[in-house]
Amino acid sequence: MTGDMTPMQPPTNADPKRTGLLQATRRHFFAQCGVGVGSMALAQLLQQDRCTVAGPTDTSANPLQPRIPHHTPRARAVIFLFMAGGPSQLETFSYKPKLAELNGQAPPASLLSGKRFAFLKGNEKLLGPRRPFAQYGQSGAWISDLLPHHQRVVDKLCIINSMQTDVFNHGPAKIFLNTGSSQTGRPSMGSWLTYGLGSESQDLPGFVVLQSGPRGPRNGAQLWSSGFLPTTFQGVAFRNAGTPILNLETPPGIGMQQQSQFISTVTDMNRLRQQTVGDPEIATRIAAYEMAYRMQIRAPELIDLSRESQATLDDYGVTPQEPSFANNCLLARRLVERGVRFVQLYHTNWDHHGAEEDINTDLPVRCQQVDRPIAALLTDLQERGLLQDTIVVWGGEFGRTPMGEERASVGRDHHIEAYTMWVAGGGFKPGIVWGRSDELGMGVVENPVHVHDLHATLLHCLGLDHTRLTYRFQGRDFRLTDIHGRVLQPLLA
Repeated sequence: MTGDMTPMQPPTNADPKRTGLLQATRRHFFAQCGVGVGSMALAQLLQQDRCTVAGPTDTSANPLQPRIPHHTPRARAVIFLFMAGGPSQLETFSYKPKLAELNGQAPPASLLSGKRFAFLKGNEKLLGPRRPFAQYGQSGAWISDLLPHHQRVVDKLCIINSMQTDVFNHGPAKIFLNTGSSQTGRPSMGSWLTYGLGSESQDLPGFVVLQSGPRGPRNGAQLWSSGFLPTTFQGVAFRNAGTPILNLETPPGIGMQQQSQFISTVTDMNRLRQQTVGDPEIATRIAAYEMAYRMQIRAPELIDLSRESQATLDDYGVTPQEPSFANNCLLARRLVERGVRFVQLYHTNWDHHGAEEDINTDLPVRCQQVDRPIAALLTDLQERGLLQDTIVVWGGEFGRTPMGEERASVGRDHHIEAYTMWVAGGGFKPGIVWGRSDELGMGVVENPVHVHDLHATLLHCLGLDHTRLTYRFQGRDFRLTDIHGRVLQPLLA
């Protein structure tokens, strides 16, 4: 805005009574008129920054109400198992006998030409696989001895050995896998999904985040932020110790009836305000109050794992009252069973450069922590009839290099051009291995899969066209896949 910003003054010869009446009328007009100039301007801005979804866009009563997808979905929910730090595909799913043969030798110069790495200096040697591999299942997939429980569920997996991403530093790479952009401020995958489809659960958030490991993932809450989408679509992080969901307990001396009356009164006041200004964040506030009230009743039952059979607890490897990835896997099943749309599990410390986190000693610990619970989760979902419409995704922000780092112990650098993720359930073909990297694991030579392609395919399985799931913000349409992405039809059953 340009021009003179000096407040307008009444003429020196104006009638004081008339001027006072004019000012009072103006104040009343702007404060009270539901169709005033300010409200009309806000309504126009809200219309410009609008969402484009398949179902109805009027969600003022309940922003998370279920919406109609673009096409018939194959799945209704996602469990994303995020191995934060970048697990080594060369010690888990991508077997490279030639790399083992050339262990300790200098890589061909052509292999490194034009490549960028996070820490490699250019004089590192090839590092052969540190673990023995064997083939399993009808697919004949190669899996190392670090994942014995994966070996028995391999025919449920669609293993992608040709993943590629754009960013080789942890923070931006995590943001990229979650939001489709390396810049902060964009909506996460779970937010896009709940924005596009709503939630089938009326008593729990549509997007839940569970964490395990010695620390939280880099970038923290930015990874499950709703960005420029209304905040009702952001992830709700459950704590892994103490009270899982903060601020749900009724204050001392307040009964449920009193609390219900309080919520009802606040809701009425918020709705009056929303009718005046039309701010969608007020709808978020209303929904948050009402959701919190319902969760007070539902959450204790949800997190009470003692309701599960001892056989189920043993299958997952759950230790009661002890936070763990195993507990979170079982909780994830209970969440999707109750209609939660997107559950994301972060398990940290997969960054094995060879300093304190040696690939020979620490990687086996990480694998042992997740191997059994993941196999139990897949089996449990299938036995309950949930796997057919629940997509389970496993992977990290990138993989690891075929060259070792010259540190005090054995490790690998970040690698973005060829790594492994897997997907199971929800319309994906089970028991297949897709894509292939070269004999040293440096680059993809068959069926490359970019992160944007994975996003597009996940949305497709959930009934959403990634090119149509858009949100207009600051004058342009945004989407999870930006201007990229293709649906990987060969991976779909």
